[in-house]
Amino acid sequence: MGLNKEPYSVVVFGPQSEMGLPLGRKIATLINKARTGFFAVVIAVFPVAATLAGPQEDAEAAYKRGDFATAYRLYLILAQADNAVAQRSLGAMYIEGHGVPQDTTEAVKWYRRAADRGDAQAQRSLGVMYYYGTGVPESFDEAAKWQRRAADQGDAEAQVNLGNAYVKGEGVPQDYAEAVKWYRRAADQGNARAQFCLGIMYDDGHGVPQNDTEAVKWVRLAAEHGLAQASDALGSMYSQGHGVPRNDTEAVKWYRLAAEQGDVRDQVKLGTLYVKGEGVPQDHAEAVKWFRLAAEQGDTHAQVNLATLYLEGEGVPQDYAEAVKWFRRAAEQGNALAQGELGDMYMRGSGVPSDYTLAYMWFNLAAAGGLRPAPEGRDSVAKLMTPAQIAQAEKLSREWQPKPELAKGVAP
Repeated sequence: MGLNKEPYSVVVFGPQSEMGLPLGRKIATLINKARTGFFAVVIAVFPVAATLAGPQEDAEAAYKRGDFATAYRLYLILAQADNAVAQRSLGAMYIEGHGVPQDTTEAVKWYRRAADRGDAQAQRSLGVMYYYGTGVPESFDEAAKWQRRAADQGDAEAQVNLGNAYVKGEGVPQDYAEAVKWYRRAADQGNARAQFCLGIMYDDGHGVPQNDTEAVKWVRLAAEHGLAQASDALGSMYSQGHGVPRNDTEAVKWYRLAAEQGDVRDQVKLGTLYVKGEGVPQDHAEAVKWFRLAAEQGDTHAQVNLATLYLEGEGVPQDYAEAVKWFRRAAEQGNALAQGELGDMYMRGSGVPSDYTLAYMWFNLAAAGGLRPAPEGRDSVAKLMTPAQIAQAEKLSREWQPKPELAKGVAP
């Protein structure tokens, strides 16, 4: 995965889970799962003056039961009395649009007030806002400054974020040893993201001597704390015999743990292992189950695999219409293999009415996407078409646009 502008993240392995990838390619997002999800701030209870304890507890209770209007009113009273927790909580409400219109500028205002009073969570959140240029001009320097202030207070998430900044050299000079220092501080607090990142640093030998044993140790700790990416990585370590004896059964165990947490890559891996009978008994019905879970999240590989099982009647009753449905969802995202299969089904009239124009279009798109058999399919169907039909198919090909929004998930 490429090095994206997302520093507050963990290492994520692609479908092949290569532990040996360059470090820069291993840093990818964990918290950007929704437009505002990574800004969400946990409203924790901090000791405050006794005179404020009652209203704060009332505000927190109102927020938890979804009475955001009451929560906002009570937090505002507390915030105006310089209660940092209330100020930070108002920032979160403006980010989430809970009880108030969503307003990132107002969120920054309240985060800053709490941050200036020393609230570590607010300092971390303010750093995130500066990094993304949300509600403030983008500034890596300011982002790193506020992450450091929170990290110096022992905030484990900020320590991970600061470690990531040192890995990427954003707002601070690139310094793997400093990154390791901050990862270790957070890891020693039990932070799974930090444990995972520290394991990767040991695996790559960045900032520390390369050490497979230490890499496995820290990745395992992160996996045991429930981090899906770590479970995926540990599964790959066992699958490849990387730092541990190769053990397909252990690999499947960790892949399953990540898959059960909704990790798409591991759902696809698990489905593939059930198709092949590697580390588990061959079971096409189980493969269908895992491919479907990933397919419904928009993964094109899973969609193609699920469509193929419907096409062949393995693990499910043979159903050409269902095959077409799943090939189409992958094809519309630009998957060349799915486009070629869809072209073939339109040419043959399998699961859809025969339509040479659409068959030509999908073959043409698949060919442009690099699918080697696609030109042959396109040429075959062209022999059955009139010049006008070919011209129409070429026009449709030129006008076609992928639908990347489908990668966000589809209805079952």
